[in-house]
Amino acid sequence: MVSATGAIIADSVSKTFIQPDGGEVTALSGMDIRIEPGEFVCLIGPSGCGKSTFLRLVAGLIQPSSGELYLDGRRVTGTGADRGLVSQDPTLFPWLNVYNNVAYGLKIRKVFNERRADVQAYIDLVGLTGFERSYPHQLSGGMAQRVSLARALVNEPKILLLDEPLGALDAFTRMNMQDEILRVWTERGATMLMVTHDVDEAIYLADRVFVMTPRPAKIERVIPIEIGRNPNHGRSRDDPDFLLMRAKILQILNFTGHKHALEYNL
Repeated sequence: MVSATGAIIADSVSKTFIQPDGGEVTALSGMDIRIEPGEFVCLIGPSGCGKSTFLRLVAGLIQPSSGELYLDGRRVTGTGADRGLVSQDPTLFPWLNVYNNVAYGLKIRKVFNERRADVQAYIDLVGLTGFERSYPHQLSGGMAQRVSLARALVNEPKILLLDEPLGALDAFTRMNMQDEILRVWTERGATMLMVTHDVDEAIYLADRVFVMTPRPAKIERVIPIEIGRNPNHGRSRDDPDFLLMRAKILQILNFTGHKHALEYNL
């Protein structure tokens, strides 16, 4: 299912932060991006280049220093339930069980009573049926991230922002969660914008990969990933085209002088 909403446009977006000593750090400079509704895009680039800053801008947590960001033609001026954010740290409320963590956003928005059934539906969607009464300390890292996904998805956002959500997981759990994210994306149809340092992960998941330069970040290259997906398991990691795409992206990263800052899995 492809969403009819969730288009993102960045028009010459720049972001400069003022330091405590009065100095300035420019994280983003003249970012121009077009992301189609329902598209899966991965941002890849060196640590500290501004990838997470761009996600925070799209989320409305901070505002551009110059330029404009648009969601479905409307300028982004603040946060909203039409965008969900999942970070590397699940940041679950430790005093709430799985059910109430997922339900939290609906309760804050005062729509829980009419959407009560959705809480269980999204717990089921991320594969946590039977763990509704479990607390965060009783969950594995992968399970906690599933709760974070369900908590973001229950608000039915047009856009899901994923800030290295799998970075802290072991390799096996990470691959399983990649398939989980693809399945959720297929079923929900939301636009996905994901930050990752893992080249293989970007190729496995994305429709397009945006390679960013070191800070102040711009888009170095936009790379379409024209490799077919298995509906149940994404792309084959040992497909010759997959390996060629990996080599191509690493070559681009090497040209910009930051190959060392990224990862790939053999």
